[in-house]
Amino acid sequence: MTIHVLLTGASRGIGAAIADAIGGTPDVRLARQATRQFLAADFADPAAPADLWTRALDELDGRIDVLVNNAGVFEASPLDAPHGQWVDQWERTMRVNLTASAELCRLAVRHWQDAGRGGRIVNIASRAAYRGDSPAHWHYAASKAGMVAMTKSIARGYAGQDILAFVICPGFTMTGMAEDYLESRGGDKLLADIPLGRVASPDEVAGVARFCALDAPPSMTGAVLDVNGASFVR
Repeated sequence: MTIHVLLTGASRGIGAAIADAIGGTPDVRLARQATRQFLAADFADPAAPADLWTRALDELDGRIDVLVNNAGVFEASPLDAPHGQWVDQWERTMRVNLTASAELCRLAVRHWQDAGRGGRIVNIASRAAYRGDSPAHWHYAASKAGMVAMTKSIARGYAGQDILAFVICPGFTMTGMAEDYLESRGGDKLLADIPLGRVASPDEVAGVARFCALDAPPSMTGAVLDVNGASFVR
């Protein structure tokens, strides 16, 4: 049977690599979301997740088997910013990174329950969920920690219905965003904190995502998979 996959945040970086890894698999149909292309949806809009789900179901003939939540923002919010601006940035990051993913997870779980069959969720979080991030990125770290906790709750709550959930926590990954961030943090000096001596490639993260989406054994449900070059070992 063809596996139907909905992937968010597919325009570049990790998301584009996941699209290539999963979309290039025989017997997979992939529906992709990005802010301005594919199934366009801007998750800063509270109506966007449910609308995307409906359009993805239409594109995939009424059935989604796997949900991969990769969409997210990484935007600085300095502590000394005006209070209202800081709060607005916090709420925007939570809306895009966590709440939109939660809505899609809920819609997926209900979809599978109504159909009487299982499915898989793969959430892309971050090393920051465990290690934290910079003083300007409280909101980012908190959103990713929430994603980890949410994924574990889904795994524990619905494994008996064959609804499986996995979460991947990359460290620095060499996307355009990561290149800018590395440069802002001192470039090569930051690499000294990564025992592997380099940041991950999008293809490495995509390979783990593909495994979770298509091949991971059911007993792995609830697993958190780190892809950070041993820069944070739990």
